[in-house]
Amino acid sequence: MFFGLTIEKVMLIGVIAALIIGPERLPRYAETLAQFTRRTREWVQGARTRMKEEMGDELDDVDWRKLDPRQYDPRRIIREALLEDAPVAPASPAPSASSAPQAPVRQPRTTPLARRTFTAETPPPFDSEAT
Repeated sequence: MFFGLTIEKVMLIGVIAALIIGPERLPRYAETLAQFTRRTREWVQGARTRMKEEMGDELDDVDWRKLDPRQYDPRRIIREALLEDAPVAPASPAPSASSAPQAPVRQPRTTPLARRTFTAETPPPFDSEAT
C-alpha cells in the first residue's frame, strides 16, 4: 500500500490533518494533494515508458529479484567463495631448455582452511615483495 502504512494509520493521519488544517481549508489541500498524486503517477509512467523505449526487449529479460540488494548477505557470499573449488589451471606443456623457469601451478583447495600453529622451526610464510 503506502510504503507499509495500514488503513488505520492512513485514517489517523487524515483525522489529524483535518484537525490541524481545519474544515474550511481542507478541500483546497485535498485537491492539491490529488493533483500532486496525478502528476507523480504520470511522471512515473513516463519514466517507465522512456526506459522501455531505451532498453527495448532487454528490460523484460531482467530478473529484478536477483538485483535486490536486500538479498545479499556478505557472510554467505564470503563463505561460498571460500568453499567453492578454484578453477583448475590448464595443463602447461613441458618446459624446454631455453624457456625461463615457470611458477608452480597451485592446486585448488578442496578442504576448508585449518588453523595452523607456527613455531621457530616452522615460521609463517613471508612475502618480501608485499607492501
